Amino acid sequence: MLKSFFLNKLLAGSLVFFLFNQACLAATPVSVSKPIVAESTETLTLSGSLTAERRALLSPRVDGLVKEVLVDAGYRVKQGDILLRQDPAIATQQLEQAKAATSEAQASANEAERLVKEAKRLRGDNYISATELANRESNFALSQAALAAARAMQNTAAEQLRRHELPAPFSGVISAKMTEAGEWVNRGDQVLELVALDPVRLDVNVPQERFAEITTESRVEILPDALPSRKLSGKITALVPVSDAQARSFLVRILVDAEDVNLLPGTSASAVIYITGEQDKGYRIPRDAVLRHPDGGRSVFIVDDQNKAQRRSVTVGSESSEGIIITQGLTADDLVVIRGNEVLQDNDEVEINNDDTKRN
Repeated sequence: MLKSFFLNKLLAGSLVFFLFNQACLAATPVSVSKPIVAESTETLTLSGSLTAERRALLSPRVDGLVKEVLVDAGYRVKQGDILLRQDPAIATQQLEQAKAATSEAQASANEAERLVKEAKRLRGDNYISATELANRESNFALSQAALAAARAMQNTAAEQLRRHELPAPFSGVISAKMTEAGEWVNRGDQVLELVALDPVRLDVNVPQERFAEITTESRVEILPDALPSRKLSGKITALVPVSDAQARSFLVRILVDAEDVNLLPGTSASAVIYITGEQDKGYRIPRDAVLRHPDGGRSVFIVDDQNKAQRRSVTVGSESSEGIIITQGLTADDLVVIRGNEVLQDNDEVEINNDDTKRN
């Protein structure tokens, strides 16, 4: 009886030892992921004002009396629309005089041409001298020159008459009206202000210590204050390397892509500029994949070709909500353990339980 008791105890102990040993030898289930080639980015948020890419203070093209102003502040106009007309009475008379002078010159040229043709025929019969023929040909050349001059004067008078109308140089909205019918205006006087609503640009002042980090290739997002729920794309079109001596800042001009929304010049907006850190190029992995050591070091577990875990020390770059960028210690083909790494030791056998990552 006593012998059977001790035998049962021995068998029970052996079974426990066997089960414990098997548990230790069982593969640890893990999830893995391949690193993603990435580079760290830092954002710089700056506020500025939206301005029109084109804004013009329009002036009359000739001196004269304003006959009528066809627009007012707030009017939307298209390129070529007539905005203002001046009294064309004198210019109209000058054009009529020029047309009459052209007709007279044309008649003289026609007569001179007829005389040349007649002289050539008579000279063939030896009825006139060669000197007379040469004289008539000379008069014809002079009449042709006079006709060309008259036509040029007529074109000038016609252009002068057209300049009594002020057309819109581009499409936009009239933002200011500075004259009325009955006023005398001179060339250079500002009579209307025209602002193009599309496209618009955002001007921001960048601190001097960050200006060198921004290029025309930097990615930009625009957050209009008038449309807080919208995020628009932008492109840096100009970096003005002239500092504001008081603010110690530089101007950056951003063209806003706002085809589907109306942004008004003069409103405010914020620009989010993504600055790429050249020193932090590497591979992005999930934050849970990186183990922190008491001495401040970092490491990850890599699954090798024998499905065993290998600890590898890594150098960490920047961290964000998207993950951690590893600048040293990883390659693009590594399988990084992202789940189950807390209990792993070097050379532990693992079992990959996510099938979305395959070895090449």
